Amino acid sequence: MATAPQFFPEDLAPGDGKSLALDRSHFRMECVRDVGAAEFRTAYGALWEEFGAAHEIENEGVIARRLAWKMEERPGGWAMRYEMIALFAGETLAAVRDHTAMTREDQALVHLSHSLVMPAWRRTGLAGWLRALPVDAARRLCADCGLSDKTPVTLVAEMEHLTEATAFRLKAYGKAGFKKVNPTVVPYHQPDFRPPEIIDETGGPKPLPFALLLRNVGHETGQTITALSLRELVGALYTMYEREFRAPDMAQCWDWLERFPETGTVQLVEPA
Repeated sequence: MATAPQFFPEDLAPGDGKSLALDRSHFRMECVRDVGAAEFRTAYGALWEEFGAAHEIENEGVIARRLAWKMEERPGGWAMRYEMIALFAGETLAAVRDHTAMTREDQALVHLSHSLVMPAWRRTGLAGWLRALPVDAARRLCADCGLSDKTPVTLVAEMEHLTEATAFRLKAYGKAGFKKVNPTVVPYHQPDFRPPEIIDETGGPKPLPFALLLRNVGHETGQTITALSLRELVGALYTMYEREFRAPDMAQCWDWLERFPETGTVQLVEPA
């Protein structure tokens, strides 16, 4: 059984210092491991209400299978652990996030799936802690895989491109040390999250063009990523998705990855 997640101040991004002032004793943290648990119904229900209509969250069956992944399976050489973490103030949901930590050889990355702070707790600093918890997830997985606690950690988020509606969130991630892979140089696409029957009824998969945001923990000022590292990182994301999505629905994404540059560096820019 994986160790429980914890808040560590050193995992906060340089721009999330406000979060230190938040009294974390208000919250009960639950790492949701069972889709039959009441905490899952509450947490997933809140995520579905926020992201479901836009097909920006996987269906419950996909989440259930991810929760059952075994670290030893290692597709593509990657050990993977999916987590859903809910924070409660008393019996009321305050926030929820989910992510997948991945390790291979001497590196670790965490795919940030969804992060949601309920209205009563917005602009309190709680969002900064939701961005810090994946760092702890990476280090716990490294420990379970026998890797050093100094293993480099990269956080990866997929977000809609800049619009009036997304500007505030992108700016917040920029302050938190995230940089965007320059989409004019390397465009990224998220797989189609719709149910397979809907994909088939509507003429096939329609991957979405998203911004790819990275935080290299402890090295947030970096301005580039090597082309090889970027290909490996996106390959890890697609390997993760392909565990639960049909191979034909992933084919376009893999084709786009093959067009990524193979040498040199790729510019990282401000998210907004």
